[in-house]
Amino acid sequence: MMTLPPSSRIMVAMSGGVDSSVAAALLTHQGHAVTGVTMCFNIPHHPASRPSCCGPQGIADAQRVALHLGIPHFVLGFGDALEQFVVRDFCEEYLRGRTPNPCVRCNHFLKFGLLLNKALAMGYEFLATGHYARIERRADGFFHLLAGADPRKDQSYFLYRLSQDHMPHVLFPLGASSKSHIRTLAAHLHLPVAAKPESQEVCFVPHDDYRAFLAARAPHAPVLQPGEIVDLYGRRLGTHNGAALFTIGQRAGLRIAHTHALYVVRIDAEHNRVIVGSRADALCSAFSVHNVSWCTTPPPAPRDCLVKIRYNHRAAPARIFPSADTVRVESHEPLFAVTPGQSAVFYHNDEVLGGGIIDDQPS
Repeated sequence: MMTLPPSSRIMVAMSGGVDSSVAAALLTHQGHAVTGVTMCFNIPHHPASRPSCCGPQGIADAQRVALHLGIPHFVLGFGDALEQFVVRDFCEEYLRGRTPNPCVRCNHFLKFGLLLNKALAMGYEFLATGHYARIERRADGFFHLLAGADPRKDQSYFLYRLSQDHMPHVLFPLGASSKSHIRTLAAHLHLPVAAKPESQEVCFVPHDDYRAFLAARAPHAPVLQPGEIVDLYGRRLGTHNGAALFTIGQRAGLRIAHTHALYVVRIDAEHNRVIVGSRADALCSAFSVHNVSWCTTPPPAPRDCLVKIRYNHRAAPARIFPSADTVRVESHEPLFAVTPGQSAVFYHNDEVLGGGIIDDQPS
């Protein structure tokens, strides 16, 4: 983490979970002037459902932690912003036969967009979160975004849109720690949420059932109606309950008896068809990425790097060819289930170079 001036004014985004609570505790114990803030999205949650962030339970837990630490805490209503920048795109992408990544958009537009701007406007010097990632300022004068030290918890994939405008004001106090250490630390500090279970679901999708969520939002959408499952030659193999309910690489739920395992290789939203093939058919070595963002400066020429095509994907060697706000990616080995709508993030060792959104037609 960056070296901070003594008694820096820091706003900490507190979801009510263990990670953000420990982040607030560490900064408070270092002597900084810390204020906790919880973003309220007006998301209705059944008492038995998860996650408990973003709603009444998350707010209450964050308030209990703030009281325990003796720091101020307040709540900001971001429900309209969540709808405008995240939920609407989430639905539109699925209805186009693509698979979105709402966490990337939430970080870009809400946490390190609206919330960061709010913090600076209120006189805070920094916004801190519980992300497992690191920021370093190096001799070249640039701030560099690095993967978290714990590879099992590294969240840098979701943060590739952080720019040189953002990073001087962003803190990741947990970036050099492991999750197990943070759990132990939470218990040692007697934080009220020390034993709280972790939540990884999409916060605005009840019970993590995005299919029901889409059906409720757009019940008459053509891609949510029954349609055909076909092979690469257009031969009908079965039926589905809506093409938008499938994603590239999916094997489960096809309900097709076949001589070999079948995988979804393409979604034809225009005709509400799901195209399936073998695992080999779901491999590709070249694809394009649009809406590209770079953490420092764009590469002036093609370069070798590592690419992650989804959060839990092992970074693979590739060569990238930048052009305007698009990038052509040529991987050194075929990649499974390159999925339109997901983010491709480029790394040099543990440094995030940048990333963008995978286009519709991998090749």
